[in-house]
Amino acid sequence: MFDKKGRFKQQSSLELLITLSFGLAILLPIVIIAFIQVSNSNTSMSAIESQQAASKLSSVATLVGSEGPPARQLVQINVPPGVENIYVGNTLYGGVGHEIIFQIASVINSSYISTYTPVNVSGDLGGIASQGTYLVNVTAQAQCPGNPSVQCVYMQPVV
Repeated sequence: MFDKKGRFKQQSSLELLITLSFGLAILLPIVIIAFIQVSNSNTSMSAIESQQAASKLSSVATLVGSEGPPARQLVQINVPPGVENIYVGNTLYGGVGHEIIFQIASVINSSYISTYTPVNVSGDLGGIASQGTYLVNVTAQAQCPGNPSVQCVYMQPVV
């Protein structure tokens, strides 16, 4: 079985070490691929939930805008993890525009989820970019705070 110098023990230990090394070499890429897939699915879930929140804000803005000033409505939205910022309207033209945009961080870069509103919208929702459930006050205004020469629907978080 064993010789006096213990060579058989050394050989079996070396074989075990080589077998474990091959196992780890095969397992490591699988773990990395699984991690990437989980990360992509988290980004996809954030995009889907952001699209739902943006659509909800857009439909409420359309309803309030069609009623005209001084109509207002509170809407509850769920901000998913990974949202970096929420833009309402347009950064040009005094902040008045027709889009609600959620900026989502991913492993590689940022992606943008946007919805179109037929009414002018403006607002400041950048402060609610962290994950959670928030109340947003959606108000039709005769003079938009960012541009008093136009009517708009203004959105701001309830604090």
